[in-house]
Amino acid sequence: MTVVLRRVNRVLLGLAGLLLVLVGGGVLAASLDLSVPSWWPWSGPADVLLSAADRQRWRDEGWWWPVVIAALGLVVLLALWWLLVQFRRARLAEVVVDSGDGDAAVLRGRALEGVLEADATAQDGVARARVSLTGRRAAPRTRVRLLLEPYASPGAALTTLSTQALAHARTSTGLPALPTEARLRAVKHRARRVT
Repeated sequence: MTVVLRRVNRVLLGLAGLLLVLVGGGVLAASLDLSVPSWWPWSGPADVLLSAADRQRWRDEGWWWPVVIAALGLVVLLALWWLLVQFRRARLAEVVVDSGDGDAAVLRGRALEGVLEADATAQDGVARARVSLTGRRAAPRTRVRLLLEPYASPGAALTTLSTQALAHARTSTGLPALPTEARLRAVKHRARRVT
């Protein structure tokens, strides 16, 4: 999925860049009064994008401006979505594991995430855990979010996470290191009355 998105992204960026260069070059050539093809809509520096007749052609139609505004709004929303997608960190789909016989095995990233989440959630004081793998196939990185119970000690939770869940994942995958970013949050709870 990540590879497909990356390819689609590159193709769309390439097409948008090519279109902008061609249109911008044509407009620049017309504004400098250079020769442009006969089909080009602007032939000189005095030309305008829309003539008076073009601007007034749809004036009496009630549907025209709402359709134009909706189409432009859709273009803006698609551009914003595309921009936001660029900043999302891609999850790692698979991890390369040394099988010991000279060949490498491939482990699904979701499977490793699931095992790490189960190990982290089994810790005392952890209400919920979320794990995501990033990085490269041969050198994965983990991001762990722990939701701690009110009585849990953050230091103890981190120590247990690194000595049990992460150590188990490192050992079972044969990775020399598994860099981890951990974020801790406490469960929201009502304050207890002290009498």
